[in-house]
Amino acid sequence: MIPQRLLRPSRRAVLAGGTAFAASLAMPSLSRAASRPVFTHGVQSGDVTTNSGMIWTRTDRPARVMMEVSTTESFANARQLAPLTAMPTSDLAVKRMVEGLPADQDIFYRFVAADLNDINAVSEPIVGHFRTAPASRRSVRFVWSGDTAGQGWGIDDQGMRTYRTMMQHEPDFFLHSGDTIYADGAMQDEVVQDGKVIWKNVVLTDEKRKVAETLDEYRGQWKYNLMDEHVLAMNAAVPTFFQWDDHEVLNNWSDSKDLSGDDRYTEKSIHVLSSRAARAFHEMTPISYTPAEPGRVYRKIAYGPMLDVFFLDMRSYRGPNGAAMETEMTPESRILGAQQVAWLKRELANSKATWKVIAADMPIGLIVWDDWKTSSGAEAVANGDNGPAKGRELEIADLLRFIKDANIANTVWLTADVHYTAAHYYDPSKAQFQEFAPFWEFVSGPLHAGTFGPNAMDMTFGPEVKFVKAPAEGQVNLPPSAGMQFFGIVDIDSATQQMTVRLMDVGDTELWSITLDPAEQSL
Repeated sequence: MIPQRLLRPSRRAVLAGGTAFAASLAMPSLSRAASRPVFTHGVQSGDVTTNSGMIWTRTDRPARVMMEVSTTESFANARQLAPLTAMPTSDLAVKRMVEGLPADQDIFYRFVAADLNDINAVSEPIVGHFRTAPASRRSVRFVWSGDTAGQGWGIDDQGMRTYRTMMQHEPDFFLHSGDTIYADGAMQDEVVQDGKVIWKNVVLTDEKRKVAETLDEYRGQWKYNLMDEHVLAMNAAVPTFFQWDDHEVLNNWSDSKDLSGDDRYTEKSIHVLSSRAARAFHEMTPISYTPAEPGRVYRKIAYGPMLDVFFLDMRSYRGPNGAAMETEMTPESRILGAQQVAWLKRELANSKATWKVIAADMPIGLIVWDDWKTSSGAEAVANGDNGPAKGRELEIADLLRFIKDANIANTVWLTADVHYTAAHYYDPSKAQFQEFAPFWEFVSGPLHAGTFGPNAMDMTFGPEVKFVKAPAEGQVNLPPSAGMQFFGIVDIDSATQQMTVRLMDVGDTELWSITLDPAEQSL
């Protein structure tokens, strides 16, 4: 539990303060009575549009959570919102969509909690911030990465520093590309290599000492990440747009996942585990709610006239992992599913934004094996045969053909997953499947996990590696202390509408960059 005290930071103070601000969040108030509710894991915001945004917090007991929003940090003329009730059924977490906000405006939100058993026992307030999307052209900056607290590398005495580095760039939002937790990655107090302690997890909870199986254990995976000072500080200042991949449940999961031989799990049903994981994911993040399909992750967020972001879910609707060599599209060969593909085509065709960013939780051309020890089975899109589109490649081929035929300009793919950073240019003249327009795919991560790679490329869609930063051959699972933690920055210029993509490391070194000219412009 992380008790917190009253804070009314300016956005500049939050962004400049970094670790100091997060540390103050974690300091107990000397004046707090023991009977007063406490906010345990900070605040979060997400899925921000021109007139709305999701806000989130969690209490230490059943409580009535009052909230207000303001366009000033002083909360002058604040708008009171209807209170919500934090109950054990949602692990005492609450979130809501705040609507009716002005466009392109700093929004401050404040929570106060009253104990349900003693309504006069009231917490001290806690404050967060986000900025709404612009309704007219202005420059936009966002960051993206993925893979948080994996492979045994938890919160050490330095914490998850990549979050601090990203926050210093004052992004409008952070796009988390998946593997937001590692529910299957049990941690130990120390990591020993060659007889020496090379890492100490100075913060560790019981839930992180084993794989997650119960709902409470999945919830505990999220609460662990929210104990990091850098994560807390960024969450308070910058909205996060979440998507998920496999480690929110367990490694490489699909409907066919067989846990009968995995002694770590007493619960052997992947359907039971994935349902518990999905509930925890939606309880513990500020992802928006889709009434048409509760629990849906894929969605579009319009961030002003120059940018639409299309979040894919390449996990929930896939067929079973296998060789992926089908020559016709079937439910077994899909990775997105027919309904999601129809949605994506429709939304892309209707988009008026200059740039259409497709946020994918897995790469297209990189070969990711289901069983890396035997180099067998497709876990991502590529099947490794370098030939005509087969298996899951059929669905991506159909989508790329549609984008070309519908003359949808300026699509850019962003992803993480493989634990290194790279820039790929997909060129139909070099591809086995050629019915598509050239496009870029940018990869970045991990945020705070082991560094691997690089992966081999499958040439079905003609990818060319323009840049890669990964461990040297023979090096695997490098700790965050090795410095090979990566994120990307995307800037869209209001005057030229050009998109500049920079690949960065935890030390804030710019590794590579490119500026893309829009083929068509929104205004």
